Amino acid sequence: MNRYQNVLVAIDPYSTYQPVLDRALSMVDNPAQLSLIHVTYPQRYFGPYGGDAYGAEMAQDWQTKNIEQINEIAQKNGLPLSQVYTPEGDAADEIHAHAKNKDCDLIVIGTHGQHGLKLLLGSTANAVLHGVKCDVLAVKI
Repeated sequence: MNRYQNVLVAIDPYSTYQPVLDRALSMVDNPAQLSLIHVTYPQRYFGPYGGDAYGAEMAQDWQTKNIEQINEIAQKNGLPLSQVYTPEGDAADEIHAHAKNKDCDLIVIGTHGQHGLKLLLGSTANAVLHGVKCDVLAVKI
């Protein structure tokens, strides 16, 4: 079996992620061949008069919490912390950019696979699938 060498695993640490990570780990010889990514959507809060009352502080706290959570997942699964990425932005765009910049040969992402052909993949998994240059494995959660 031809093994993948550089795999990007996109997870949501606040959802069911372990089956996605387990599938990715089964496709490589060494956990160091994996990169873990969790993209945070920009969090902004605007007060009643348009001011950013606590928005910047709240967004920083949320991003710090995300980084701690994803680092814990990486350590628990034997992945190097140097290969953990927590960018902020549009999930599909950030996953595409990271896969291209790091020359990934596979992206593994979870999907809830709801009803009907249109809903076969979740919106993020569907967006990642389109426009990417490497293989994509959608793991049904």
